[in-house]
Amino acid sequence: MAKILAVEDEPDIALALRLIFERAGYEFVSCADGRTGLRKVHEEKPDLVLLDVGLPGMDGWTVLERIRDLADLPVLMLSAHGQETDKVRGLRAGADDYVTKPFTNNELLARAEALLRRAGKAAGGNELTDSYDDGMVRIDRRARSVHVTTAEGEQEVRLTSMEFRLLNVFVTHTGAVLSAQQLLSQVWDDPTGLGPDRVKFAVLRLRRKLGWEGDQSPIEAIRGVGYRYRGTSTG
Repeated sequence: MAKILAVEDEPDIALALRLIFERAGYEFVSCADGRTGLRKVHEEKPDLVLLDVGLPGMDGWTVLERIRDLADLPVLMLSAHGQETDKVRGLRAGADDYVTKPFTNNELLARAEALLRRAGKAAGGNELTDSYDDGMVRIDRRARSVHVTTAEGEQEVRLTSMEFRLLNVFVTHTGAVLSAQQLLSQVWDDPTGLGPDRVKFAVLRLRRKLGWEGDQSPIEAIRGVGYRYRGTSTG
């Protein structure tokens, strides 16, 4: 499970961040000032830091500089200032992304999960290995290839980038029911404004390409809840 550290001094925003990330399946830690944040980076070893710019005492810019001395981990800056100069300053200082308050839950979660994917973390939390094989599907993540075992033997299936991400989210969460909203936030780079129908049709296309149509499909639709991959990982 990936761990998120939020360095945010506004209690209401810190609570909102906790709800967003814990509901999405992440471990969440927070603190209200920069010095404590630096200590938490050392102690908690988070996979991603959400860093407010306007912190009391040591501001976010200074904290970012110190974090870069301590660790090479994704940092997403949060700021009430939306000026381009502030965004450029943050990115040049070593931030991986910059989000302006107020933000939508979907936007923030999508941006955070994009950073985790780049860092080699699966959406929702687990470390990504280079390959996956459960006897039904074999994925080579470095080569971005997918092979499916059927009655006729093993065959390669060509997927779009979005379909490849969707399949990876399913197999990474084998046995877990994922809501359409969770899939939107974990698969689509910008899910803002997208509805559950987008997920429904993407799952249908993925099943068809993999030859998994019908009741025997390992990607199971749970009525009124979401979707579940029923395979068993062996790698």
